[in-house]
Amino acid sequence: MNTAGLSRRNFLRGSLGAGLTGPPPAAFGASPIIRPGYSGPNVVVVRFGGGVRRRETIDERHTYAPYLCKELSKRGTLFNRMSIDHFEDINTSHGEGTLYILTGKYEKFKDVDNAIFGARFEAKVPTVFEYLRKSYDVPEHQTLIINGEDRTSEEFYSFSNHHLFGASFKSEALSLYRYKAWLLDWQIRDGLWDGKELKNKQEELKKMTSLDYRTAGRVEQNEKIQDFWARWKHHYGKDGLVNPRGDRLLTELTLWSLKHLQPRLLMVNFNDPDYVHWGNKTHYTRGISIIDQGLKQLVNAVDADPFYRDNTIFVVLPDCGRDSNPLVAVPYQHHFNSKSSHEIWALMFGPGVPKNTVVDRKVDQISVAATIGRHMNMPTKFTEGPALAEAIA
Repeated sequence: MNTAGLSRRNFLRGSLGAGLTGPPPAAFGASPIIRPGYSGPNVVVVRFGGGVRRRETIDERHTYAPYLCKELSKRGTLFNRMSIDHFEDINTSHGEGTLYILTGKYEKFKDVDNAIFGARFEAKVPTVFEYLRKSYDVPEHQTLIINGEDRTSEEFYSFSNHHLFGASFKSEALSLYRYKAWLLDWQIRDGLWDGKELKNKQEELKKMTSLDYRTAGRVEQNEKIQDFWARWKHHYGKDGLVNPRGDRLLTELTLWSLKHLQPRLLMVNFNDPDYVHWGNKTHYTRGISIIDQGLKQLVNAVDADPFYRDNTIFVVLPDCGRDSNPLVAVPYQHHFNSKSSHEIWALMFGPGVPKNTVVDRKVDQISVAATIGRHMNMPTKFTEGPALAEAIA
């Protein structure tokens, strides 16, 4: 293929549109790769997100997350001095932190369109979803990212641009944005509109499905996901006035996914504490409480489900910390690269993870991916953080 004169984006559009990561091996006469079925533990990663400090989460004297701090921590291993390294002035924000967790590598990310406040990032090394699906015969819908509707950039953290992995091994995503895209497509196919209104709706759908240029607008969801959204529509309707919102919505989506899709590897990206940017401290502390309540619901659901009970590991950690500067007009920021914005923690519990253990040494956020790899018995060749030995019995 002659790529002279083509921009990197247009080249990706062409190659991905022709088959996401290029022609399959069978196209060259090679035998298809047969991967073994997966029978190891399921993993649920909970991004205690929007950025939270240790003080309001794992400090018993000041916590707004009593379930996490006082009950759940006894079920596993708590790393109370996890950090996001200062190496090369690494950013402490939500998209970056999510990708540090998923890839096990620190990178200096730039928005793909060079937008000033953009967060559409491409990881250079594989995500844990890609490692799992390349190692085992795990269908796309059993690897999930669950996102908030106002962070569409995070819809596309499900695969890297690494030439050995990529979109052929990506995860699926569940979010209100995905539901709205599915619903609009369903309404168009159902003949709800015609004439100029139909054209407008088609343009609206095209805009929604073009957010990720790496798949050339091909975000058609597989049959299992479409069935999922059909169930959701039947239960919650089409107007969005009945279903929960914010992180309560993410809890509900996760509970539904456990019941109807049975993911083997799942990441739920809670985010309500970030509403503190509006300037009110209670937006932050209330957000922590909402995540804590949602976490309890998820753990209870797993404990009650024969498919997940005694065979599921939880990994709970923040995407980033928060600043402790008492003089700023808006409290609890994370963009100033202060020491406390790099100070996080992680709790892991489930089969193969020691119980009632506190690890009081400095460890890195990028060690999470390799630790997940060890528990799921899959190689994570391109991770840079070592596996956390204390979380492996």
